[in-house]
Amino acid sequence: MVRPCRHRLGEKLTAQWMAHLCGLCLALRGGHGQLARVVTNYDGLLVSVLTEAQAGSGDAGRRTAGPCPLRGMRTASVAHGEGARLAAAVSLVLASAKVRDHVADGDGLLARRPVALAARRVAASWDRAGARTGSDVGFDTAVLLDAVDRQTGIETLAGPGTPILTVTEPTETATAAAFAHTAVLAGRPRNAVPLAEAGRLFGRLAHLLDAVEDRDADTASGAWNPLTATGTPLSEARRLADDAVHGIRLALREVEFRDGGLAHRLLVHELPNSVHRAFGTVSCAHGTGPYAPPGTPGGPGAPPPPEPPRRDRRGALAGCAVWLGLACTCQLCCGTYEDPWNGERKEGTCSTCDCSGCGDCCQCCQCCNCGGEDGCCDGCDCGCDCGC
Repeated sequence: MVRPCRHRLGEKLTAQWMAHLCGLCLALRGGHGQLARVVTNYDGLLVSVLTEAQAGSGDAGRRTAGPCPLRGMRTASVAHGEGARLAAAVSLVLASAKVRDHVADGDGLLARRPVALAARRVAASWDRAGARTGSDVGFDTAVLLDAVDRQTGIETLAGPGTPILTVTEPTETATAAAFAHTAVLAGRPRNAVPLAEAGRLFGRLAHLLDAVEDRDADTASGAWNPLTATGTPLSEARRLADDAVHGIRLALREVEFRDGGLAHRLLVHELPNSVHRAFGTVSCAHGTGPYAPPGTPGGPGAPPPPEPPRRDRRGALAGCAVWLGLACTCQLCCGTYEDPWNGERKEGTCSTCDCSGCGDCCQCCQCCNCGGEDGCCDGCDCGCDCGC
């Protein structure tokens, strides 16, 4: 759900975000093998981000990771420690639930019995792996498993007139527990209550937006969809989504952060973009287009970013391997990356778009809705580049 773009994060926060993303991926590999890395997801790393934001560990919570194709075969400073392991545990259990849900629905190849059997075995192994990792950091994943089990029963009984929040409750409970435990890991127990509230609303928002985005496809395939099953109109789903975004913002104001820049950016600025994306609406005109305020990155009068030093050329095979890694991510489209062969800095396709119009452009250049009653910051000084 949270899919930030380098254009909005800026260099500093992009580096922090990538450190947590790579840290989650490596925590999964280190604890559970290469296959576990497939459950790496953007939303899961929020657990790692929140832990570090409260602990303020900074460089102390980093280690240097070896070359990786998704980083252009460069080393990097990545997050490690209890926050990354908690994120890994949560990601494993929730991915397991997703697999079982697809098996139950008979989606695609999972409609075939041998494939479904193999998928169930993988899901069961992820449950056990998540429980082990959760136990290592003092988190009982039973609350997640219980939520998954209750979700199935609730969906079976839900029908026209069932409140949509009845259906989203298990997801809310699971994410509330994960968010709250970051306060325990960071040694800030007083943050547990507001973080639980933020997590509860984040879970609600994730469930609602997933339902909105899948509604047409579910209708076409005959799959179960919470909005269709309960008869919830899109207008009500939008109202609940906007309320959840606002509630998360208010809950985070009660949290004591040591360095909350990235957490604020992801949970306050990026979530409105997720809502706009799901409902097909347009966000504001802040950004890197020709109408950006003078002096802001990409605006009139702004100096061009400095070029990094040139690197030696790679061989043909090594360059192809790096290109394949870049092609498997959004870097060739939305990122700033280095040429796989000569190391020259290049901009993805999205970097040339006019963000002022908030067009599609890979949907990565939409900017936050700042200012006014519905503004994402309400006058806060968060250090972002959108004039808040």
